[in-house]
Amino acid sequence: MIRHHLSDALLTGYSAGILPEAFNLLVATHVSMCDECRARLQAQDAVGGALLEDSGAVAMAGGALAAVLERIGADAPERPAPRRASTGIFPTPLQEYVGGDSDAVAWRSVGGGVRQAILTQGPDSSARLLYIPPGTAVPDHGHHGTELTLVLQGAFRDETDHFARGDVEIADEALEHTPVAEPGAPCICLAVTDAPLRFNGLIPRLLQPFLKI
Repeated sequence: MIRHHLSDALLTGYSAGILPEAFNLLVATHVSMCDECRARLQAQDAVGGALLEDSGAVAMAGGALAAVLERIGADAPERPAPRRASTGIFPTPLQEYVGGDSDAVAWRSVGGGVRQAILTQGPDSSARLLYIPPGTAVPDHGHHGTELTLVLQGAFRDETDHFARGDVEIADEALEHTPVAEPGAPCICLAVTDAPLRFNGLIPRLLQPFLKI
């Protein structure tokens, strides 16, 4: 049972197409796993459609059509379509983004048995997969912005609660925590951020530029 869901603000941003690529990926992946958030997103889409239908016509500026066509042809951040979960560890939107399931991921060791794979990294957001062995703690850290963590396998616990498959933890600048993978299967997560983490320990801070976290 999924207990930790996406916020209304995230669903609204996804519906409006204004989220960064990494956040779009996480929202699409969670929505494919979560009946509740999928229904809420459909409601957001319906409201947006109704607003467009009710809005009156306005005069367009000269060159508006050419500008729109130019933007359509540009490389815009991709918004993955939310789909239902696949039979693998990764739900369908994530499988399509990665090009396969977890065995297709080019994992890189970051120490202590923890592995990561950076999926996308840009000026406004980044997305990475994390593989955390049971009982292993992520170094305690805070946040310079927003971090969303979606559990794909296993579970972890921190100072706020317990998060299992399908759950999303939404962390902001007010939260400092030390996530620890629960016993059982390794914890595999999709984590997205819009700013670097703020590590409290010296060694994680020294390694941060190399790990691009």
